[in-house]
Amino acid sequence: MAKRRSGAWWDLPLTFIIAFGVVLLITTFVARPFSIPSGSMEDTLQVGDRVLVNKITYRLRPIERGDVLVFDGTDSFVEAGDIPKRDPITGAISWLGQSIGVVPPDSTDFVKRVIGVAGDHVVCCDGEGRITVNDFPLDENSYVFAGDAPSDMNFDVVVTEGKLWLLGDHRSNSADSRYHLGDPGGGMVPQSRVVGRVMNVLWPLNRIQSIPIPQTFAQVTAPSAAN
Repeated sequence: MAKRRSGAWWDLPLTFIIAFGVVLLITTFVARPFSIPSGSMEDTLQVGDRVLVNKITYRLRPIERGDVLVFDGTDSFVEAGDIPKRDPITGAISWLGQSIGVVPPDSTDFVKRVIGVAGDHVVCCDGEGRITVNDFPLDENSYVFAGDAPSDMNFDVVVTEGKLWLLGDHRSNSADSRYHLGDPGGGMVPQSRVVGRVMNVLWPLNRIQSIPIPQTFAQVTAPSAAN
């Protein structure tokens, strides 16, 4: 009887490398985990929640009002000159860790909700204290943090082409577009900086849920129809 040949010594490390490569490809181009770093999106998302960020959604459809998304706030929420520089090795290790969700996000990564897209006229507030988009008052009770007003700051903006107006759900604890009105970008975030849409909470187990678009945004008319 012929002896069974044992596997080559490189079988296990090669399998690990291939599996790791597949994971990196998926997290780079399809979806990646993201750890919520602050309470600015409470109660929708809580500190430490692990969420799934879909990176191909916006290749299939435009960004919509009401989407919760992750974006790079460089040059909109954070000045490029304020970002600490890292050596290439540290940067690579950090990128790998973030790709598989074991390293906290960079200080330039933010998660907020889209309130206005290009052309939208976003105002706070109307006579009843509500934010309006193209003259339609949003009913935000389903997602704004309990006890918070829609905004403690007044604003009246028209979202420029290729930009987004973003707010956190915990309005009293969110340094969002409102707080950057005086910056060069006027508080608006380029769509090109969007990483992806937050689709689901994956962890902890008692918080597993999808993140839908609130119904109120379906009633907002397009800018051209509103004017």
